[in-house]
Amino acid sequence: MEEFKNKIVCGDCIEVLGTVREPFADLIFADPPFNIGYEYDTYDDVVDSEEYVAWTGKWMEACCNVLKPTGSFYVAIGDDFAAHVRIIGDKLGLTLRNWIIWHYTFGQQTKFKFARAHTHVFYFTKDPKNFTFNDYAVRVPSDRQLIYNDKRADPRGKMPDDVWNQYSRVCGTFKERQRWHPCQMPELLLARIIAVSSNPGDFVFDPFSGSGTTAAVACQLERIYSGTDISESYVANTAVRIRSLKRSAAAQACESGPLTPREDLELKRLFVDVGIPAKEIQQNPKILGILTEQLALRMNNNKRYQKETIAVALADLTSCLTRNQRISG
Repeated sequence: MEEFKNKIVCGDCIEVLGTVREPFADLIFADPPFNIGYEYDTYDDVVDSEEYVAWTGKWMEACCNVLKPTGSFYVAIGDDFAAHVRIIGDKLGLTLRNWIIWHYTFGQQTKFKFARAHTHVFYFTKDPKNFTFNDYAVRVPSDRQLIYNDKRADPRGKMPDDVWNQYSRVCGTFKERQRWHPCQMPELLLARIIAVSSNPGDFVFDPFSGSGTTAAVACQLERIYSGTDISESYVANTAVRIRSLKRSAAAQACESGPLTPREDLELKRLFVDVGIPAKEIQQNPKILGILTEQLALRMNNNKRYQKETIAVALADLTSCLTRNQRISG
């Protein structure tokens, strides 16, 4: 599908996908407008509820039509329409693998009810048994390994829970923040999804490309990115974001640092997943060794890493992260 390969197409996803004759997407991640009044440049985020639900059914069906038989489909949505997405998924014949809760810091403050600090992420597959799920790419060291030195611990680590609380909302001070878009998903949250539900060279499609985070992370993880968006401005700015990302990766590769850009991303993801301060990791040979082995597992490249290399890379990594990006609430 050359018309989608490493491109964001400007247009309505329902109309654009309606022209596709055969499935091409290995993974779809959708973060649609939540119908809560965000100020997008071309989309009205306040419509009648029945109209919104009907529209949701149409774009989800359009996505299902281009999803490969072995593909996975993730949908992020707020409280108001989460139940509708679940029901629509059933009607489309999708299998719900997980109903994930992304619990974040910097919640939206309210005066007359509890502050909202979560988003729903539905993880569907087209086939109930035949789909990509790279467990090695998302396993995290367990407390049995890190704290209790329990011989029963699985040396590969454990699978994460379905409540994800290590990813903060992307605030204005964060380096990854794209100021030309009103909201965006954290890169590391997308990295977890893309790493576990696709392989290098797979097509990753986002029907609401927006700030371009899905495309940016797919590019870093050596996937083919693709998407649509109705905003010409967002599409143009995403192209700039991708070009800048590629230039930075090329410059980093030329600097001959301890790790490659891809390895740096995986270490950053692992570091945030573990949630232990960098100095504590560096000063504890046991924990440092566990992280070193876990990185090798995630990279899945039969490469052996030295603890000293990871310690240096951690120092470089934490020096360019804000505290809010390093530590969950």
